[in-house]
Amino acid sequence: MSEIVFTSDERDIICRKIQLYLHEELDQEVGQFDAGFLLDFFAEEIGAYFYNRGLYDAQGILASRMENIAEAIYEIEKPTQFIK
Repeated sequence: MSEIVFTSDERDIICRKIQLYLHEELDQEVGQFDAGFLLDFFAEEIGAYFYNRGLYDAQGILASRMENIAEAIYEIEKPTQFIK
């Protein structure tokens, strides 16, 4: 897995969300700099879990779609004397 890298705009939005959460839920005030360190920690330590979950979800969707495609192909198959 490659390193999780956010654009500057994404990083700003995520850091603001961290700050808001800490303020509203834990009554803790943290600056943008500290929120950035927390974001880096999450990305490095638990980011792979979220990344892998996304991959598993994508694999499930792809498998489902492929099954639907296989069924659709079978439905349009023309009858022949050939036995499979």
